[in-house]
Amino acid sequence: MSDGEAGARARDGGADAEDESEPDYRFSLANERTFLAYLRTGLALGAAGIAAAQFLTDVEPGWLKRVIAIVLAVAGVATSVGAYYRWRRTLIAMRRGAPLPRTLLPLGLALAVLVVLVLGVYLITFG
Repeated sequence: MSDGEAGARARDGGADAEDESEPDYRFSLANERTFLAYLRTGLALGAAGIAAAQFLTDVEPGWLKRVIAIVLAVAGVATSVGAYYRWRRTLIAMRRGAPLPRTLLPLGLALAVLVVLVLGVYLITFG
């Protein structure tokens, strides 16, 4: 194995060629669809963060608008980055025939949405 191949193997998780097999294409495509769904969610969260910063002009106190916008934007970035790592780890596990890795991405998304909704209820009630 050349140095370039060894480096590529190390980046892919260090598996030897004998340890990997091509998974059923349906599972690979399902993994890709999940990745794209997470990317759409990340994009929507980022766009909502920008919209909140731009259009919540009458919100008092002013910190509330910034917190809502920041939580949404950070959740969008984290979702996009997490989606790639989830996709890659799942692909490697499928090729090795290993159990699929656990992910905290849905929990993180749920918590981000919960924070924004609690702030929204606060805004509706007291704003």
